[in-house]
Amino acid sequence: MENNALFTAGGLCINDDTKEVTVDGESVRLTPIEYNILLLLVKNQGKVFSIDQIYESIWNEEAIGADNTVAVHIRHIREKIEINPKEPRYLKVVWGVGYKIEKQ
Repeated sequence: MENNALFTAGGLCINDDTKEVTVDGESVRLTPIEYNILLLLVKNQGKVFSIDQIYESIWNEEAIGADNTVAVHIRHIREKIEINPKEPRYLKVVWGVGYKIEKQ
């Protein structure tokens, strides 16, 4: 049975029915906002989202001075899903543009 709520990028797996995130089979605990950011990026692998796009998608309000808010959440997600957050496998920065999940 195909599960349309299952999104994967390499070893990163998100089940949107159960809201579970695993990396290489290990369960990862994310806050609801971290989860929503990660889900947005994983659903759109390879697509670069600006900080404003991420903010407006997740918070449903205009992104005024959202840079720091989004950056902090991205950093927390990285600390949880990356083996080495300084050399991310999944969550990439596109300098001057935004963030993306690398197509695996």
